[in-house]
Amino acid sequence: MQLWNKLSKEELVEKLKERGTKFVTVSFYQYADIPNPQVFRDHLFQMWDKLGIVGRTYIATEGINAQIGVPADQFEQFRKELYEISFLNNIRLNIAVDETEAEFPFLKLKIKVRKKILADGLNDSTFDVRNKGKHLKADEFNALVNDSNTILIDMRNHYETEVGHFKGAITPDVDTFRESLPIIEDEILAGNEDKNIVMYCTGGIRCEKASAWYKHRGFKNVHQLEGGIIKYANDCADLGIENKFIGKNFVFDERRGERITEDIISVCHQCGSPADTHTNCLNDACHLLFIQCESCKEKMQGCCSSECQEIYNLPEEKQRALRKGKENSNKIFKKGRSDKLKFKGNNQKPLRVAQPIAVKSKD
Repeated sequence: MQLWNKLSKEELVEKLKERGTKFVTVSFYQYADIPNPQVFRDHLFQMWDKLGIVGRTYIATEGINAQIGVPADQFEQFRKELYEISFLNNIRLNIAVDETEAEFPFLKLKIKVRKKILADGLNDSTFDVRNKGKHLKADEFNALVNDSNTILIDMRNHYETEVGHFKGAITPDVDTFRESLPIIEDEILAGNEDKNIVMYCTGGIRCEKASAWYKHRGFKNVHQLEGGIIKYANDCADLGIENKFIGKNFVFDERRGERITEDIISVCHQCGSPADTHTNCLNDACHLLFIQCESCKEKMQGCCSSECQEIYNLPEEKQRALRKGKENSNKIFKKGRSDKLKFKGNNQKPLRVAQPIAVKSKD
């Protein structure tokens, strides 16, 4: 059996349209001892491929990190089979808040074996990753962040916090989780050992590792939002309690964002008008991630600059010739950082306190 997908993007879209399946976007993670990740990876691929599951999953000896789209009519079977795996029995499944941003959350099933399920730059053998911070439910989170003795920290990257965050959170202007760990310790936590430290991220995985690391570093009152922003938003709606998150929650699938509130707290990186929709530049030699309003999208044909637009309009064979032999991963890695984006703050201070100002409600 073929344990990977070779279809083109266009073929994948057509295949999904023909299937006519409605997907449930699900994410979960679990730190666990997986002796042979490749064997487990192949088993999981066969199991999920039969169910028509799409999405991205990373497996390592330390555990699993999954963001997938499950056909709605196969969801119960998926959960049953997942829970039959001993270390995943009754694992929390984070269900997407908003499914309207993209026709399909993912186009194909990709399961990769990696050294780590989260690029954190830490040596796990030097501390106990199981000694993590206290998990906070939505109502507990709301109560603790109202305490003046609490420091609320966003563990996500700059392009995520730009479109949505919790009111009053400190949002480090960083590109990666690995980069954020020492900055947060040196510039936020140092001298605040007696404060309540509350962290949050998209689904919880970054806080899971960060809370254990900071406890190892000597900080005692460490907390994390259980299930991250995704579970929090769902719980607030279910419980009828105040939702302290404003704007969009950035997600790593074709939607690129799920709307939590109607507030638009960011601007188009090209014209400065209120906007919070991320796009990847359509020039295949670029694919820079940036925020673009509908007007600029039409004017610039989905490109981040006039240079990219010129290349995008060349015949495909000329585009391939220009790309040949060139490495462009650094531009892609530096998501949203380009001197061609006039209204993107590319030289911000490392730390920012998110303020609910200049907020515009979506029409």
